Amino acid sequence: MIAIQAPDHDIATPNLPQPLTVAERLAAGKALRQTVKRSEHGIYPPAANREDPVAILEAQAQTRLPDLVPIRYARMLTSPFAFLRGAAAIMIRDIAPAPTTGLIVQACGDMHLSNFGVFASAERNLMFAINDFDETHPGAWEWDLKRLVASAVVAGRFLGADRVLCEAAVRSVVQSYRQHLQEYAEMGYLELWYTHIKEDELLQKLPDESRQRASRLFLKARNRNHLQVLEKMTNLVDQQHHIIESPPLVMRMETDQDGRPITEVIAPLMQDYLNSLNAERRFLLSRYRILDVARKVVGVGSVGTRCWVVYLEGKDHNDPLFLQIKEAQPSVLAPYAQVQHDDRLPDDHQGQRVVVGQRLIQGAPDIFLGWGTLQGIHYYIRQLRDMKGGVKLEPGKFRLAALPDYCELCGWALALAHADSGDAAMLAGYVGTSAALDDALVKFAQAYADQTERDHDQLVAAARQGRIPVANEF
Repeated sequence: MIAIQAPDHDIATPNLPQPLTVAERLAAGKALRQTVKRSEHGIYPPAANREDPVAILEAQAQTRLPDLVPIRYARMLTSPFAFLRGAAAIMIRDIAPAPTTGLIVQACGDMHLSNFGVFASAERNLMFAINDFDETHPGAWEWDLKRLVASAVVAGRFLGADRVLCEAAVRSVVQSYRQHLQEYAEMGYLELWYTHIKEDELLQKLPDESRQRASRLFLKARNRNHLQVLEKMTNLVDQQHHIIESPPLVMRMETDQDGRPITEVIAPLMQDYLNSLNAERRFLLSRYRILDVARKVVGVGSVGTRCWVVYLEGKDHNDPLFLQIKEAQPSVLAPYAQVQHDDRLPDDHQGQRVVVGQRLIQGAPDIFLGWGTLQGIHYYIRQLRDMKGGVKLEPGKFRLAALPDYCELCGWALALAHADSGDAAMLAGYVGTSAALDDALVKFAQAYADQTERDHDQLVAAARQGRIPVANEF
């Protein structure tokens, strides 16, 4: 019998004989509790020499467009939850020194409750999964789970939840994560690869009221196609659709600062991008022509990075295509991830890193997902809003009592991502079937939510003192 040899990775995983059965891998994962007790994950002592969180954000601003940085600060100032969403670099610095099991997954890197949503597969089936991959990188599974449970408490407090409900939300995340890992540990690798959280399966697991709200979310996502974007984002001028401007968040770009047509400026990027696609996708995209380009401000953590929306047209104006071109900077996880040689790490192209990470984590990504380079800056490209949707975690728009149900779905999606990209059986063996990890992460989540609120207060003080520039429109 000929065995397929895995790449020789120099990563911090236990030195175990291969191949191992599922039972042996479960046992090996359980044995890791002797190295790192599950209760240790509940400990969060701020470092004695902890770096000023505002200084970390200021350092990030050095690589971003100066006129957009004030918008980023303005968005992060609105609440501790908004601050957390933009503070992945701060949190990884806080949690990376903590003990980990050494089990490596393709980490999201910016895991929080607003980074999940509904999207369509290539077959146009709707599913629920992680939907933001800018910071994805091979790393410790603990980092994603800790950030997710912390966000459950920070978001819960923002929405008006009391301590009891916040704790229930954390327990929903961790219990769901553990239980689904047990399920995925028993699956064959190909079966696991084809597994997705599909619409009907998700709806069956929700109680009645949450199911009704989820059904409306799926319906809304199904209606968010390119024709809907055409109606919402463009107007008709001289029989030609143009992207509607909304300065400073959306600004059309007909020429660059030297007067060159913007389509000519981005042509090398688009060609590089086409080369990253499979031949059949290149052929399909070649049938479209670029008609308009606009700079667009997106998200919280991404504000200040270069981002464009490109409007293309096929056979006529009823055949639109919208692409988003987004700058990819090095992951905030990179300085802390003990991974030297890994086939999930492309050869130094940050856009390719994002694309490879998304394909590993999401499993059924956008057919036009690709990457390219322009003037030494790395980008990734994807469709804009094509059958995509998400939950708005805002007071008055989110039913507070549904927080644990929503957190359960997020824990499920994270378990699938980690099972796809890591060793599901070893992870399942470590996290176990008891509430030991749940208890620990409740303590961690409460402690780090307190830290986030203190950091947000520091950003507020920095704004009042004039240390950071803050935009009036964001």
